[in-house]
Amino acid sequence: MYQYKCLNPIAKIGLNNFSDQFSAVDDVDEAEGILVRSANMLDMEFSDKLMCIARAGAGVNNIPLEKCAEKGIVVFNTPGANANGVKEMVLAAMLLASRDIIGGVEWVKANAGDPDIAKLTEKSKKKFAGTEIMGKKLGIIGLGAIGVRVANAAKNLGMDVYGYDPYLSVDAAWSLSSDVKHVTNVDDIYSKCDIITIHVPAMDATKGMINAEAIAKMKKGVILLNLARDILANEADVLAGINSGKIRKYVTDFPNATIAGHDGCIVIPHLGASTEESEDNCAVKAVIEMMNYLENGNISNSVNYPNCDMGICTKPRIAIFHKNIANMISQFTNEIGGAGYNISDMTNKSRGDVAYTMIDCEKDITDELVKKLSKIDGVYRVRVIRKAF
Repeated sequence: MYQYKCLNPIAKIGLNNFSDQFSAVDDVDEAEGILVRSANMLDMEFSDKLMCIARAGAGVNNIPLEKCAEKGIVVFNTPGANANGVKEMVLAAMLLASRDIIGGVEWVKANAGDPDIAKLTEKSKKKFAGTEIMGKKLGIIGLGAIGVRVANAAKNLGMDVYGYDPYLSVDAAWSLSSDVKHVTNVDDIYSKCDIITIHVPAMDATKGMINAEAIAKMKKGVILLNLARDILANEADVLAGINSGKIRKYVTDFPNATIAGHDGCIVIPHLGASTEESEDNCAVKAVIEMMNYLENGNISNSVNYPNCDMGICTKPRIAIFHKNIANMISQFTNEIGGAGYNISDMTNKSRGDVAYTMIDCEKDITDELVKKLSKIDGVYRVRVIRKAF
């Protein structure tokens, strides 16, 4: 029996996927798995029982990835599960920034009591006139699950789409419309595009990437959209760009004291993936990832360990988390063979400084063998997956 803890409300449609071998617990220290959305886990202390954390969403900046890796705790996310919800919000953001819909609606509210509002409307509506998005150049920085959907939808709306992603995956490339212009220098996005939207992960290399230097390369009157992460933009520089007239509108999904209520900013209260469908999709995917790992040792969509799959566990299986250094496999096999075990299957995958090895044996694994493997220098954790074979 496996136990899990939800740190945030998780859609019931996802939790319903748990088999009868899983049960929820109140005490997080008793859980082998944690399901989380936005709860801050950066300062949490993890019990030795914890084996995995599944983030029902894409961003994992609320989880201490390196700390988890060194404890052999696998962190999953659910890429693509909320992509359509965010894509639709991006399209809405483009329209809200291009047409002063919000200003017009607020004007109607302010004049709701005027009996001549119909006549007054015809005189006042020119104040809210905007521009169409058809024919405009859209620049997309980051062609992942969301960026590709935005690109394809924008093409269908008649936009001229430019995409930049130096790490474009094969799957994304196949999904991307052939009409999208794939550029290899982000400066081409800055200099050519009327609307720019960002869809990259938050990390040291992308923090503050939309800054004064980048803004200086952009067209006058550019519209900026940031529905990815607030730290991708230096918002002081963005406000300076608005005040100078270089930036026409800045749309973000991340309210803070710097930009909330500022002229030229459309600030949405983090609604990008807040749809019933997105929350359901993320919950289902997170639960399936957790179950497959805890029951079989298989890893998919991890952000701190390599993906690794040996199918359904039908024999005693050893899962070893370790440093990605030379001679680790030979040490494992020497200990296992020396203890009289025959290895029936084995796989090893690495990701940066860490690696993951799974080994199927012909007979049950003793605690003594686990201790020997755990003592090998560079091993973070050893777990044994046992079923009723």
